Amino acid sequence: MILVTGGAGFIGSNVVAALDDRDVRVAVVDRLGSDDKWRNLASRELDELVDPSGLDEFLARRGRDVEAIVHMGAISATTETDADLIVETNVRLSQRIWRWCTDHAVPLVYASSAATYGDGSAGFDDDGSPDALARLLPLNAYGWSKHLFDRWVARRVAAGHTTPPRWAGLKFFNVYGANEHHKGSMRSVVTKAFPAARDGRPVTLFRSHHPDYEDGGQMRDFVYVDDCVDAILWLLDTSHPSGLFNIGTGRAQTWLELMQALYGAVGKPMEVEWVDTPAEIRDRYQYFTEARMERLSAAGYEGRFRPVEDGVADYVTRFLLPERYR
Repeated sequence: MILVTGGAGFIGSNVVAALDDRDVRVAVVDRLGSDDKWRNLASRELDELVDPSGLDEFLARRGRDVEAIVHMGAISATTETDADLIVETNVRLSQRIWRWCTDHAVPLVYASSAATYGDGSAGFDDDGSPDALARLLPLNAYGWSKHLFDRWVARRVAAGHTTPPRWAGLKFFNVYGANEHHKGSMRSVVTKAFPAARDGRPVTLFRSHHPDYEDGGQMRDFVYVDDCVDAILWLLDTSHPSGLFNIGTGRAQTWLELMQALYGAVGKPMEVEWVDTPAEIRDRYQYFTEARMERLSAAGYEGRFRPVEDGVADYVTRFLLPERYR
């Protein structure tokens, strides 16, 4: 059995779907809430669905069945302001899972985030050493919580403490794809903009307030969730060096390229309306992100990370137009 925390969420439910397609037994730890998050799991066979408050009891009762843990569960809203809640969920829970995997010799794949890189001024190198991590300064409580756990892991590794037999922390860049409807304002721009593009209406993008970037020329490393899942499955399947790994395409693309891909996928001419970046986030806005992917490649991963032209077309055709969950 594979245990997936956050298994009803965006990336987590895609991992669950991929494992289910392999006929792997899957247990999910998550809360479903009162929206349609349950639909992310509606077509999937689950061995057990565990409330996060019951995780310890589940591991005591069925821990011998767990072959690996994929820990995607987190408060992922970059706008969340309750730092105590963020730390309890994103740091302390992660530490408990790490210790359990260490004590029971169970492999662990966990979600970090590219938000740990802050404004990008220190670069986007997934060097997991304590000194390298100390140079990063996240811009929000979510990114800081992920960074706090990464640094905790790095100190333990550097001190020679026992670790899970194989482990990987994944710094996800700008992920888009199926099963993100429940995320509300935190959905990818592809998903948010799809109804307007489908109907031939203009989409709204932020103007640039940086002299080096034209409007729509702000750049991100946009990565398709299917490609993220392929990398996770490889990490579960393969003996590999443990450590932190970026999960992105390794190629920054502009917002206009992203929108061109979306409008192209629905067969409509692109239209954009520009609005000012809100003043309250303007000084924390990232104008450029681009994953360095050498470490994952050096670990032996040969999978493909698709550019937006290919990833968005697949997402629109297979999921958005038919209004389908994975």
